[in-house]
Amino acid sequence: MDLFRLTKKLIDLKSPTGKENEVVSFLSEYLNNIGLEIKLQTVSPDRQNILAFKGEPSVVLSTHTDTVSPYFPYSEDERYIYGRGACDTKGIIAAQLKAAEMLIKNNISNFGLLFVVGEEAESDGAIAANRLPNNCKYLINGEPTGNKIALGSKGSLRVKITTKGKAAHSAYPQQGESAIEKLIDILNDIRNLPLPVDKILGETNFNIGLISGGVQANVIPAHAETLLMFRIVNSICEIKRLIESVIKCRGEVEYIFGCEPVLMKTLTDFDTMVAAFTTDIPNLNNWGEPLLIGPGSILDAHTDHEKISKKELKEAVGIYYKIITRLISEVH
Repeated sequence: MDLFRLTKKLIDLKSPTGKENEVVSFLSEYLNNIGLEIKLQTVSPDRQNILAFKGEPSVVLSTHTDTVSPYFPYSEDERYIYGRGACDTKGIIAAQLKAAEMLIKNNISNFGLLFVVGEEAESDGAIAANRLPNNCKYLINGEPTGNKIALGSKGSLRVKITTKGKAAHSAYPQQGESAIEKLIDILNDIRNLPLPVDKILGETNFNIGLISGGVQANVIPAHAETLLMFRIVNSICEIKRLIESVIKCRGEVEYIFGCEPVLMKTLTDFDTMVAAFTTDIPNLNNWGEPLLIGPGSILDAHTDHEKISKKELKEAVGIYYKIITRLISEVH
């Protein structure tokens, strides 16, 4: 199956987070047919990670098998393949598979491929994969970076803030206490925080993703909450300290998910970038020193026009092959 056909086939296999089994079954058969040993790791019922390898892997290609919703099927023109997962990460999987075929054809061993579930939610696949025994020295993670090698990736912290008040008739506000007003004050204070800046990763930023509260317009709201997402460039502990210094006793804070920023291995002869997005890399730290590179643009991921350049797809096969052979020669 050629590179473009393989990409379209993978897009055709729906794999929203939590329902990755169809694409995992296809990949297991494909990897076995090209001559790799296969190990499946159960993450949760009907959900499995795949480790495929030749020899004792010192370098592993990795990415995730799940996609966001909603699904839309593939289409194409002369320059691009479109469809859910085209760049995040069905095209990347196809490029990694084709690179593996090139390695096998040239009798190169001691490499592997690790495909995990759940990256688009809580990275439960990567967390499980990190428990697998291995002697890997380098992990090459695939995400859409425009085939540039990442200097690093920002971390993330998902935060829920809840405020409580006292319900009352809106004509008599002095009888109540507005939870929404409390929350607005907290959010304004967070917006005015001097957030950390890193010389490589850049600025910390955050998004107020969801606000809810109250029951109707003529009732002083007794409850309000918000969900925030921070893209962090320093430690999670430092961001938590800043958040808590603002909230104090005005509300309750819950930390739903977090991963630290990562600085990565770079190589000469590659253009570089910084990933403002989060990957599975922080949860795969037992797989060696990380690199991050892949075809496609993160600006197309998760959109209704998701696409991947055919030119970049072709280039990615050679890039993955080149990086693996270089790193294997360093190790051996």
